[in-house]
Amino acid sequence: MTTFVLINVTLLAILIATALTISGMRTLYAATMLTALFSLVTACLFVLLDAVDVAFTEAAVGVGISTVLLLGVLSLTRSREAVTPRLRRLPGAVVVLFTGGTLIYASQDLPEFGSPTTPVQTHPLTDVYLRQSQEDIGIPNTVTSVLASYRGLDTLGELVVVFTAGVAVLALLGPLMQPAEAREREVLDLVDYRVLRVVTGMLMPFILLFALYVLFHGDFGPGGGFQAGVIFASGFVLYGLVFGLDRAQQVLPRRVLWVLIAVGPVLYAGVGVANMLLGGAFLDYDTFAPDDAAAGQHIGILLVESAIGVTVAAVMTSIFFGFANRVESSR
Repeated sequence: MTTFVLINVTLLAILIATALTISGMRTLYAATMLTALFSLVTACLFVLLDAVDVAFTEAAVGVGISTVLLLGVLSLTRSREAVTPRLRRLPGAVVVLFTGGTLIYASQDLPEFGSPTTPVQTHPLTDVYLRQSQEDIGIPNTVTSVLASYRGLDTLGELVVVFTAGVAVLALLGPLMQPAEAREREVLDLVDYRVLRVVTGMLMPFILLFALYVLFHGDFGPGGGFQAGVIFASGFVLYGLVFGLDRAQQVLPRRVLWVLIAVGPVLYAGVGVANMLLGGAFLDYDTFAPDDAAAGQHIGILLVESAIGVTVAAVMTSIFFGFANRVESSR
């Protein structure tokens, strides 16, 4: 067994052990922390499989912002899971066992792990996307070429899904226009902890700068609008946790966030309309620089990635503000 395979098997064993532990826990806080550990180990597996962009997303979303939002949910509910009668758990157990057995049976037809003769390695499309895209799009990062250019319309659909989901969650959390001051709420305020306050104040510029780096460097390496938006949101969430929600909302008012949620899809679609007005097809970035197709692709991809980042950051931050503004329920 090679070292690479051994590391993968070890990480897989950690994932299985973590999942089994979570399934048997009733303490929701501990389950949330283990869920973050599960996402972190999964991100490590993606890195080993050379899926660095996916690993980046998993680390930013699964380990970072999702954990904070789950903790926000726990502040509105009980700290322990209610006991479910055994008879009610039986159907779920049957579905899980059946699904797991089906997946294990189907996995027998998969090629050998790491085999160079898999369809992914030998299919002609691999050569098209990995090599020809360098000439067609002029973007070193193939993932960005595929997501933002080749299937830019699909990515626009994904952004609309993020927009719709964000609006739906905010609507479920309460009236969007109801001011936070009108409700009694408990705010997590750590401003009295000097170490946290000083460290957070020092980290905030670097967090936001790194988010910009991830956004603008997505053409050349792992990153892009989704990851940058989550990092932006994580920075403001950290600011709200340490300095207080009221101060965070002074820096970034909720009404501004609600406007920014809609700015992303409008900007993304507007790029496509601009391409059509310039004589090209919808989301045909070449029209931005007819004499230099690569430059046009860079401009178009940067615009749509910025649109994605704005909406993702606004949605994540608004959801956090929405949870933090809720009245704490009885436990």
